[in-house]
Amino acid sequence: MERKNAWKSYNAEQLDELHYLCEGYKAYISDNKTERECCDAAVEMAREGGYVELGEAIAAGKQLKAGDKVYVVNRGKSLMLINLGTDDLEAGVNILGAHIDSPRMDLKQNPLEEKNDLLTLDTHYYGGIKKYQWVTIPLAIHGVVAKKDGSIVNVCVGEDEGDPVFCVTDLLIHLSQEQLTKEASKVIDGEMLDVLCGGRPVVIDAAEGDDAKKADDKDLVKKGVLAILKETLDIEEEDLLSAELEVVPAGRARDLGFDRSMILGYGQDDRSCAYTSLVAQLDEKDVRRTSVCLLVDKEEIGSVGATGMTSHFFENSMAEVLALAGKQGDLALRRCLTNSQMLSSDVSAGFDPTFASAFEAKNSSFLGRGITFNKFTGSRGKHGSNDADAEYVAKVRRVMDEGGVNWQTAELGRVDLGGGGTIAYILAEYGMSVIDCGVPVLSMHSPWEATSKADIYEAYRGYRSFLERA
Repeated sequence: MERKNAWKSYNAEQLDELHYLCEGYKAYISDNKTERECCDAAVEMAREGGYVELGEAIAAGKQLKAGDKVYVVNRGKSLMLINLGTDDLEAGVNILGAHIDSPRMDLKQNPLEEKNDLLTLDTHYYGGIKKYQWVTIPLAIHGVVAKKDGSIVNVCVGEDEGDPVFCVTDLLIHLSQEQLTKEASKVIDGEMLDVLCGGRPVVIDAAEGDDAKKADDKDLVKKGVLAILKETLDIEEEDLLSAELEVVPAGRARDLGFDRSMILGYGQDDRSCAYTSLVAQLDEKDVRRTSVCLLVDKEEIGSVGATGMTSHFFENSMAEVLALAGKQGDLALRRCLTNSQMLSSDVSAGFDPTFASAFEAKNSSFLGRGITFNKFTGSRGKHGSNDADAEYVAKVRRVMDEGGVNWQTAELGRVDLGGGGTIAYILAEYGMSVIDCGVPVLSMHSPWEATSKADIYEAYRGYRSFLERA
């Protein structure tokens, strides 16, 4: 059952909508390369759309009713938006879920190291990456530094035209005979992912005397960089102990191809699904069944921690919403969660003809053929997956077809090669109906991933149809 290419079906109005959506998407992933940045930008969009912070509603003693819109932020790294519908909350809600963290390198807590007049930053990679892909490319540093006085310093260096950039070095080809005999996983090991960040020693004033000069004549490059950090950001080396600084590819997302049909950018896993879910949630003004949009952290490392999907953030927030809507008690919450249904959105492995042997073609997703539904994910024998039941798959088929959405189905590559997981199984623990879906991606988890604009558009259309019809 080969699915048609979505580009063949668009009229002029739809092409305009596609262009507008994708321009907003490119700006979003270019301007926001950390989960905190994505969350802050989403909150700003939500407030512009009439959403009120849930804590504000609680403090004001507000009673929630149909048409009210609230949001909850979890430690600045995950977000939940709720649009109250006319249906009874105990009958369940429609949930769009995606994650906003992406593979990257994180600075270690004690990162600065000077050797041979070169200063580097030690990193610890986050999520599944091919380490060799991260060398020699321009890198930027994004994140926050939390100081002991309670203040927060926002950091973003490497994105503006006048900013410096950073890089991880590689061995020149002329001396690489031994390196090139190694397996790809070992060509660059984790401890070699040191980010080059300085090479100019400060000059010690000779007037201070020879003894003073000798005593201070070490780590002069480090001293110079620390002076810059103090002057520009007002941070000390010790402040890096309580920092969250992420090293990401520098530069903006760009149109890909002569026909500009695709997008090349960092973090499209899973911000291609997060952004389209967010916009779909905001564009649905009045809903019958309450709609929820979940944008969460830590999926790339197992959805753990206080900001991951395995925390009780979602459940606790839903309990607060039900209470403000006059639905007190644990039973009302349990009924709501059990009767809910969800599109758990994460990117799918787009079929790449260059690596065709890794796929089983008729059960693969293809760029340009629309949003992809995965009945199950997991690895090998479906381990770690939510396996959507046939009845729910049939319902999703109906919802997509009624909305005129271009869609396809897929598995994540050949059965024995590996696989991957999403947040779907976590929500399914409540007994709700959940299916995996998302945007096909080429070069997933690389510094620069590729998507089709048609699939971005169809994901948005699919989410709208789900919120309206499911």
